Amino acid sequence: MSITSDQALLDRVAALVEAARRAGADAADAVVLRSRSRSVAVRLGKVEGTESAESDDMSLRVFVGRRVASVSATAASDPRDLASRAVAMARVSPEDPFQGLAEPERLAREFADLDLVDMTEISAERLKEDALAAEEAALSVPGVTNSSGAGASAGSGGLVLATSHGFVGQYAATRFSRSVSVLAGEGTAMERDYDFSSRLHYGDLDSPEKIGRTAGERAVRRLGARKVKTGIFPVVYDPRVARGIAGHIAAAINGAAVARKTSFLRDRMGRQVAAASVTVTDNPQIRRGQASRPFDGEGVAGAPLVPVERGVLTSWLLSSSVARELGLETNGRGVRAASSVNPASTNFAIEPGEDTPQALIAGIRSGFYVTEVFGQGVNLVTGEYSRGAAGFWIENGECAYPVSEVTIASNLKDMFMRMTPASDLDRNFGTAAPTLLVEGMTVAGE
Repeated sequence: MSITSDQALLDRVAALVEAARRAGADAADAVVLRSRSRSVAVRLGKVEGTESAESDDMSLRVFVGRRVASVSATAASDPRDLASRAVAMARVSPEDPFQGLAEPERLAREFADLDLVDMTEISAERLKEDALAAEEAALSVPGVTNSSGAGASAGSGGLVLATSHGFVGQYAATRFSRSVSVLAGEGTAMERDYDFSSRLHYGDLDSPEKIGRTAGERAVRRLGARKVKTGIFPVVYDPRVARGIAGHIAAAINGAAVARKTSFLRDRMGRQVAAASVTVTDNPQIRRGQASRPFDGEGVAGAPLVPVERGVLTSWLLSSSVARELGLETNGRGVRAASSVNPASTNFAIEPGEDTPQALIAGIRSGFYVTEVFGQGVNLVTGEYSRGAAGFWIENGECAYPVSEVTIASNLKDMFMRMTPASDLDRNFGTAAPTLLVEGMTVAGE
């Protein structure tokens, strides 16, 4: 899986841009989205599947005034023919007053070394060994009765970009992962759980044995789940579920959703949208960060943001076209999807609070500790929130017994205002959150 500098691709995208200018484009950019992956899946000690994939998706985007068109390219494409076709398409396209390249002064001039690449070559055999070891560790936990499978993967991705403003750059990032899912119990009383680890550097992964043991223990702990009475209770989100809450915040402050008027926070800039204990950050410059990058899909170097500071909404996530539509300037959050650029978060996190998870739980007389949610019951236009959930019932400050078949409901506007983060933030995720306590949610059971 080659992830080293590829001068041929740099030359190729530069040639496409030059051909577009010669064909009559006022501006243009060309991009290659690179992907390499290898994975192995096992179940009950046997290999169930192996996959290997490579792709270099190349495209040319041209602007004629405020008209834009895009075409896909291959290494064999004639730059002149491709550029002529793209310009002809743009000339008959409808005008979009917000389209255009990023302003030249916003383009990255220096590329930070974020240590995103691990050159370690991992063979398919090693991936198989890792997956088998994780599954074996999970199956060795007393009470685990079956396996849903385990897997391991190694891969890389990256971007090569050239613009008619003179920007030429590329970056790559590797990624390695291990996962396992197992069942505990028998018959209709079975419970399932999982664990995984994903890192940019192979040596940073949790060991297969740790992943397997954690998955097995989680599954066994869920045995004997009960239902609970309906009522209004404090709800505590385990970090792996709390990351979903962070994702809802990221979606609500996405500039594209604001421009389309599909965010329930669209008219809340500069106002209190969360409890004063809540601060949210987004930083593409974190060393070895899961979503770090030296520049975005338009060549803009994004600086660290604090979109929510002590509960006050301070900024949207913006690409150039969305920023123009909102009368603002891009903050380098553009993500390239071949012919289009849309804003998205990078290393997005709800920052930790002062109390440990144990301290938050200790103050709860009756409540619900959520370890898994189901369904798609989140409306980002209105903020309405309703999810199926499973976890543990809290009694007198301790998790007393497992709970399943319940629904938790509220409105995200209210949830953010009643939210308290714990101190256990793990930043090894592109969207991260600590344990979260949300007061006054509806828990619907029996």
